[in-house]
Amino acid sequence: MSWAKLKDLTLANSRVELRRVRFTDRAAFEKIVFEPEIWQYFVSRISTADDLDAFLESAVADTLNGTRTVFAIIDRASGAIVGSSAYGNLAESERRLEIGWSWLCAAARRTGINRAAKLALLDHAFDELGCERVEFKTDVLNTGARTALIRLGAHEEGVLRSFNYMPGGRRRDVIYYSILRNEWPAVRQERLAAIAD
Repeated sequence: MSWAKLKDLTLANSRVELRRVRFTDRAAFEKIVFEPEIWQYFVSRISTADDLDAFLESAVADTLNGTRTVFAIIDRASGAIVGSSAYGNLAESERRLEIGWSWLCAAARRTGINRAAKLALLDHAFDELGCERVEFKTDVLNTGARTALIRLGAHEEGVLRSFNYMPGGRRRDVIYYSILRNEWPAVRQERLAAIAD
């Protein structure tokens, strides 16, 4: 698959469907997006209707112009949108991208939906886009995300100190993780086999 067609991408497995965010998703996101705990470690927050509109505008624009592909995560059991994730920092010539900007509403956490979404994204990155490296980053203070990435099979690489500002003015240290092409078959089998479609 051509990286130029990422804006039209839909991914699915037995648990989730991921497709690009649309303006028509506003009502569905409005039901789930105003949970403050979602945004604790994000560099931007959605706490007002205007913030939600800005999120949708950015998601749609970034996807259409090819800087990121922002997905709505849909729980296939209920048909409901339960969160979002994205491909970003796209480096086609280097066969590298980042999976991030990920969040789920409270009802979808600890249900396997996050792992299923990551499986769909990783399968596509390695099998269809031919990635050599998929990376993830998170706030060093986000122990939940860090634990989830290790359980996923990602390798911790190191901390970039004073990486960016957080709301409120704190300078955030970020920690990077990655999965490489030659690691993916074993990671998929050992860590994600239970979710396989």
